[in-house]
Amino acid sequence: MSEEKKPELSRRQFLKSVGAAAAVATVGGAAGLHKGHPETVGSPASVTPQGVGERTVSLNVNGEVHRLLLEPRMTLLDAIRDRLGLTGSKRVCDRGTCGACTVYLDGKPIYACLKLAVDCEGHKVETVESLAPDGKLNAVQQAFVNHDSLQCGFCTPGFVMCVNHLLKTNKSPSLADIKNACSGNVCRCGTYTRIFEAAESAAKAMREGA
Repeated sequence: MSEEKKPELSRRQFLKSVGAAAAVATVGGAAGLHKGHPETVGSPASVTPQGVGERTVSLNVNGEVHRLLLEPRMTLLDAIRDRLGLTGSKRVCDRGTCGACTVYLDGKPIYACLKLAVDCEGHKVETVESLAPDGKLNAVQQAFVNHDSLQCGFCTPGFVMCVNHLLKTNKSPSLADIKNACSGNVCRCGTYTRIFEAAESAAKAMREGA
């Protein structure tokens, strides 16, 4: 009589061995992902920055040429304030709605916060500092002082630049002309009446040779 052969592996033992193998495979796979793909699961320090770097830009500001290393995305306002230290132009809305950053580009008023610095190469930029190069206020600036045409003062450089540009081309502006010239600027303190008075006073002073 032959001896009956007993099974070497029971069903319960088989299931236990399969479960253990699956767990080992999962842990091993995770370890391989971390080691083999550090860019996806590694530390933030392993991420390489992307994008265009700085380039040399020549800016003619207030009659002086400056060679600056700037990123193409930098605005003219940031360049003249943060790189050249000309802080007369104010950063307020930073979206071209308030006019506090008004400068001249080739003699015409623009919002410096909406203009890229790299696009100003080969052009002439003038800031509010150019109106008093020797520290003496011009007729428009003096009129703003005389008529107390400011409160917090953040909007004042923009209004001065707009009124000054108006009076270069119109020696006898009407009140409507003045309001139209200042229509791109906002005074949150509400000193519009005094600003318009200052503009009329400056026009009169300039006609009289001030």
